[in-house]
Amino acid sequence: MRRAALLVPLCLGLSAALFAAVPAPAQELAASGIAELRFVDAAPPGRSVAERLAEIRRRIQAALVYPRLARLQKLEGEALVRFDIDADGTPRDVELFRSSGMPSLDRAARSAVEDAAPLPWVYGRLEVPVRFELDRRR
Repeated sequence: MRRAALLVPLCLGLSAALFAAVPAPAQELAASGIAELRFVDAAPPGRSVAERLAEIRRRIQAALVYPRLARLQKLEGEALVRFDIDADGTPRDVELFRSSGMPSLDRAARSAVEDAAPLPWVYGRLEVPVRFELDRRR
């Protein structure tokens, strides 16, 4: 027990001495001539993530080409596509995550994602629904 009581102050003293020997980042910056340290966030400045996701959905739906045969057969559905976005706005690794049940609509959904580029950058893998709905007013 007495040995343990002696070791604790000794360890604390050694760690304090080690930290005192290492200059603080602010001291290093001042010595190197850099005025201040600035932190950079991973999110780009500007619009929020929710706004960028809404823009991505809007652009994909706008780029959607309804397959002619599916339109004639009055086929409707929703496909869920999954992809990443490169820093330049190019969709990458576009895959069908959930089928609409009709291969022609699924192919059109994947094509719409690629045709909608450039897209606003968002970090991570996205899952975006692509809806195929016929205009009932016509």
